[in-house]
Amino acid sequence: MSTTTRTYPKILRNRERRIERRLDPDRAWSDQSEPMLGASNIHYEMADKTRAINCGGIGAVHLLVTKLGLAREIDARVKVLKRHLPYHESDHVLNLAYNVLAGGQRLEDIELRRNDEAFMDGLGAQRIPDPTTAGDFTRRFGPANIEALLEAIDQTRLRVWRQQPAGFMKEAIIQIDGTIAPTGGQCKDGIGLSYKGIWGYHPLIVTLSNTNEVLALVNRPGNVASHQDCVPWINRAIARVRQQAETVILCGDTDFSLTGEFDGWHDQGVKFVFGFDANPKVVGLAEALPESAWQSLQRLPRYEIATVARGKRARIKEQIVRAKGYQNQVLTGESLAQIEYQPGKCQRPYRLVILRKNISVQRGEQVLFDEIRYFFYLTNLDAQRFDAPAVVALANDRCNQENVIAQLKGGVNAMRMPVDDLMSNWAYMVMTALAWNLKAWFGLLLPNRSRGMELVKMEFRRFLQALILLPTQIVRSGRRIIYRIQSFNAWVGDLFSIWEKLRRAAPA
Repeated sequence: MSTTTRTYPKILRNRERRIERRLDPDRAWSDQSEPMLGASNIHYEMADKTRAINCGGIGAVHLLVTKLGLAREIDARVKVLKRHLPYHESDHVLNLAYNVLAGGQRLEDIELRRNDEAFMDGLGAQRIPDPTTAGDFTRRFGPANIEALLEAIDQTRLRVWRQQPAGFMKEAIIQIDGTIAPTGGQCKDGIGLSYKGIWGYHPLIVTLSNTNEVLALVNRPGNVASHQDCVPWINRAIARVRQQAETVILCGDTDFSLTGEFDGWHDQGVKFVFGFDANPKVVGLAEALPESAWQSLQRLPRYEIATVARGKRARIKEQIVRAKGYQNQVLTGESLAQIEYQPGKCQRPYRLVILRKNISVQRGEQVLFDEIRYFFYLTNLDAQRFDAPAVVALANDRCNQENVIAQLKGGVNAMRMPVDDLMSNWAYMVMTALAWNLKAWFGLLLPNRSRGMELVKMEFRRFLQALILLPTQIVRSGRRIIYRIQSFNAWVGDLFSIWEKLRRAAPA
């Protein structure tokens, strides 16, 4: 029966049922005399007319880009080419982003896409830039060009946000951090020796916690402080997010506790929670508090248990530490207090939440001594809405940005620093990190809201395996480019649902 009479929902249902039958947990197996992986009579042939790619989800991503008007925004704002022979600026930018989405990890992997006729046919392209041309393109960028590219991405981002349901971003949480991007290159201009003794760069990353999107990615030499030159980029992120959000909350560690900016942000209505250095003055204030000012901190569970709580696994590492007689630090209790505190560069006081950790320092089974450590969080959040435990929880949730940074490094490979200087590597980072934002937009526009948010939180490599790296036949029929999916998994139905939504949507 042809696919003209069997619609894709029926095909998906049939494939799902066949998988369920194969994986039926209640099936009674007899003892098998041969291994399950038993294929031996395997032959290879070259297809003559049938052409296929291994990244069938790329068509839906390109349709997303087209409908959102991203390519048009890039071409209108980014002006680095005098003539288009034959590529436009958007061709170069998307070429780098699509290389990542097609499973490429290095600049050189573009050559595989460039020699894949089916891949280029699937995108309606006669040809795409080779790796050398792509690298040369990044070298044309200056700071103004990179800001123009970020502006084009931001304008597209706003179109995605406007399509979200009411209350989607009532409170926008902006996370700020820096990270070390090492490189073994000896001739890369702009590198520096970081405080960890690592040669490389020190990018600034500004992300939106609500959707894990990258709002700003700024390359800097490896020897700069985490907070250096961050204020303009934080203010830029605030301006973008306030176009959609009712409240903006800034979060960062002690490096970004820029007290000289607090009054200005507060006057704008921006909320913030920043770690604050445990300097002798604030430690003295904490030690002077009476015991009645402290309350025990009960950590909230990281997730809701759906069925029955599982038993805790044995802590093997701690057992080894005790058995070997290594020095061990054991947390015995946590308590909270809060006071008003006015930093020297501020004209008004803010709320200082103090976390006191009681630590037992042990060696083997012997207790050596007890130690108290203080952690401080400075905030202007409303005390009735955000009590002290909520402030600590919000500050600790900043760890989620570490996951995003890890994805940018290990999943997207945006920080490989493959080109020759600080500026070109900055351009490369922004273009490849676009693939991460496209994943977020893909999830935000998915018709099934719960599935979409699961996709937003998904790791990048799993996203590729579930929705992009699908064996697909490419058929050109008349004016249509048909992606004929050849495999099935639990996310293929969602791929079809977003395709249906996008193909009916009017171009931005």
